[in-house]
Amino acid sequence: MAPALATVQPTAPHELGSFKNHKAPRNIYPDGIKTSGQHPPLYEQLHQYEDFPIEITGPTVWDAAEYKNSPDRWTHVFTDEENEEISGAADKFLAAKLPLTGISKDNFKLPKLATFLEALRKDLLDGKGFILFKNLPVTAWGNKKSAVAYMGLGTYLGYFVSQNGRGHVLGHVKDLGEDATQIDKVRIYRTNARQFFHADDSDIVGLLCVARALEGGESDIVSSHHVWNILQKENPDVARTLTEPIWYFDRKGETSKGEEEWIKTAVFYLETGANPRVYSKWDPYYVRSLTRFSDAGIIPPLSEAQQRAAAVLEETCLRLSLHMILEIGDIQFVSNAHVLHARTAYKDYPAPAPRRHLMRLWLSTPEDEGGWKLPFHDSKEKKRGGIQVNDTPPVAPEDAE
Repeated sequence: MAPALATVQPTAPHELGSFKNHKAPRNIYPDGIKTSGQHPPLYEQLHQYEDFPIEITGPTVWDAAEYKNSPDRWTHVFTDEENEEISGAADKFLAAKLPLTGISKDNFKLPKLATFLEALRKDLLDGKGFILFKNLPVTAWGNKKSAVAYMGLGTYLGYFVSQNGRGHVLGHVKDLGEDATQIDKVRIYRTNARQFFHADDSDIVGLLCVARALEGGESDIVSSHHVWNILQKENPDVARTLTEPIWYFDRKGETSKGEEEWIKTAVFYLETGANPRVYSKWDPYYVRSLTRFSDAGIIPPLSEAQQRAAAVLEETCLRLSLHMILEIGDIQFVSNAHVLHARTAYKDYPAPAPRRHLMRLWLSTPEDEGGWKLPFHDSKEKKRGGIQVNDTPPVAPEDAE
């Protein structure tokens, strides 16, 4: 098992218990905030298909053709001055010997970059929803300092949330040799299989490339609002099916005591409040992995309409997508509110060369800080979403484990 960048002492059972997520004990959660975790929606706040727009307009709707030949519109190359500022903040944080799980804007100062990152946050949430940073010197810095720099940058975009049942707030996308066909047990990011278009359980997802594959492992993204518009024109029956709260999403055993093994929700749904926007929540692996329950008659199997909707959605996403390749030192940040992302299958270099390796962040942006108003009970919490099992503390391992 890889050493952790943040170590947390085991907590005695009597210290665990019920507490408000934003007032979590700092001996377990160094920043005092616990990830909320996965929850079913507030069904009374969900809307019928007829309430949804026929066509979405605005900056969240984009066509890949707009960007395909204009990478300067979605790429930012870190300058030497910017890297010096990031490096200085990372060195200062490391010298303080603080746990990486407690990193924040207060202890990772970026006075010059902060204004740019605040504007980027707005564009991720309410604009095109993606950016590709280039030229972070990860090879020179090494994985430990790179992780500190990466998470420090992330604190300007949101609050990091746990990505799995073990509390990983710094994730590692790497092939660990697990069987990708065992989709009811295996998280696909731990394999080299294709990841179909999906959104993660956070407001923003970040990927930092520290090692590339020999072949494949390339990224595709698509505006889910553009997808919605095309579905409304070409397959309105599919659009309707995707707004119905009839979709079961597998939790693959990453549940707290007393919770169900699935979340029942819609794929497209509306924000709460006035002038609601269309939000998307989708991952076909998590929908198709529930046969152990549907075969037993515990939940219904996918209907023909749902099977068709899933197939049409994937085909439409692929047709409308923007393709990009992450080089070593690149960081991709993507909105999970209105952008779906995918990855091609890949093949690693032969050993002893390093395997493809991306560091991953899931970031939360609550309502009172500009986040979308979602029909979930934790919409206003600082660390909404994510995956939280009981009171598992956050950890930031140096490598995949």
